[in-house]
Amino acid sequence: MILFKKANSLHQWVDAQQRKGQKVGFVPTMGALHLGHISLIESSRKDNDITISSIFVNPTQFNDPKDFEKYPVTIEKDILQLEQAGCDVLFLPSVEEIYPNGTTSKQHYDLGEMETLLEGKFRPGHYQGVCQVVHRLLEIVHPDNLYLGQKDYQQCMVISRLVELMGINDKTNINICPTLRETDGLAMSSRNMRLSEAERVKAVLIFQSLSYIKDNLVAGETDTIKNKAIAMLSDEGFRVDYIEIADAKTLEPLSNWDGKKKLVALAAAFLNEVRLIDNLLLN
Repeated sequence: MILFKKANSLHQWVDAQQRKGQKVGFVPTMGALHLGHISLIESSRKDNDITISSIFVNPTQFNDPKDFEKYPVTIEKDILQLEQAGCDVLFLPSVEEIYPNGTTSKQHYDLGEMETLLEGKFRPGHYQGVCQVVHRLLEIVHPDNLYLGQKDYQQCMVISRLVELMGINDKTNINICPTLRETDGLAMSSRNMRLSEAERVKAVLIFQSLSYIKDNLVAGETDTIKNKAIAMLSDEGFRVDYIEIADAKTLEPLSNWDGKKKLVALAAAFLNEVRLIDNLLLN
């Protein structure tokens, strides 16, 4: 595996490979890798000649500085996992390399209603930070295929919008890969490392609350089933930011379902100090 720390060096290397007709897949990460990340590497390897991954904990997408400080860093273990998975290139940049002009962006990304809904509402500025770093990474790598995990469903929708805004949706194909789960159903996440043993056992209730929605949803009003799912978490001590049933494309919450529109159930809740998110496509 080749390691790059400089954006310009990586950009020139990728350009040379693409001139030879090599197809490039890209898996951006913030490290603390688990099998969900590795599954993205494996998907890229199947579709492309070269697979590139990046590890960069992006400060601009953390609206809570304490959350940024506590984000797990396991770089040596991450490198070993990527090597074992057959990743060809790792981009490991500094903050200065990603943001040579500083982290305060002058560019605003027009994300429409998404910026006021769900994560956009509860984490002001988060989506702009995501767009800021992914825009920079895509300009450096210019991948043919970009691989994202459904675990971060809202982020996938935001990045899809970003690719349109950049005008590269005909050059970079977005591949959204299924969420990998533990045997009890808990979505694999870097934040799971911060859970105590007792919290880890209880955390699966987020998946169970979403599964309750999926198993019991019928056409008509959705508030009753949504409130039941919220109570499943609140009654067990979770601090729920939201559980929502939304349009799978626009993320607009729906209080009434026609039985046809594609939906996604989304949840975000704190278990003591750890904020966990998950989602399930409903139909």
